[in-house]
Amino acid sequence: IECDDTLTNSYNLLQAFFTALDKYDTKAMKDIIYSKEKVGPLMHRTLLTFRHNLKAVLNGASLPYSNGCLEGFNRKIKQIERTAYGYSNFINLLTRIRLEENKVKEKGPSNLLIA
Repeated sequence: IECDDTLTNSYNLLQAFFTALDKYDTKAMKDIIYSKEKVGPLMHRTLLTFRHNLKAVLNGASLPYSNGCLEGFNRKIKQIERTAYGYSNFINLLTRIRLEENKVKEKGPSNLLIA
C-alpha cells in the first residue's frame, strides 16, 4: 500500500467509509463522499455515483429499513422458474410459488386411493 499514494488514499478512504457506515455517522460519510483526496479511477467513479445518489446512500446507511425479504422472495421465484424451465401456463407457476411459501396446502392422499 505504501508504494503508491493513490492506492493508500483509496484504501484509507474505503476504511473510513466502512467505519462511518458501522457507526451510522452520516456526516462523516458525506465528508468522505465529497473528499478531495487523489484516488484511483474506480474509487472516483464510485464516489461520483454516491454523490449523484447522496440522499439514498445516507438514508440507506442511517435508516433501519431493508429490502432483504423482498430480494429473497424474488430469488425464490427465479429459482422456481429456472427449475421448472417454464410452466405451461401462468396459473401453474403461481400455484407453485404459493406452495413454496406455504400459502396453499397440498392436497393429501385421497381416502379412495388408499382402499
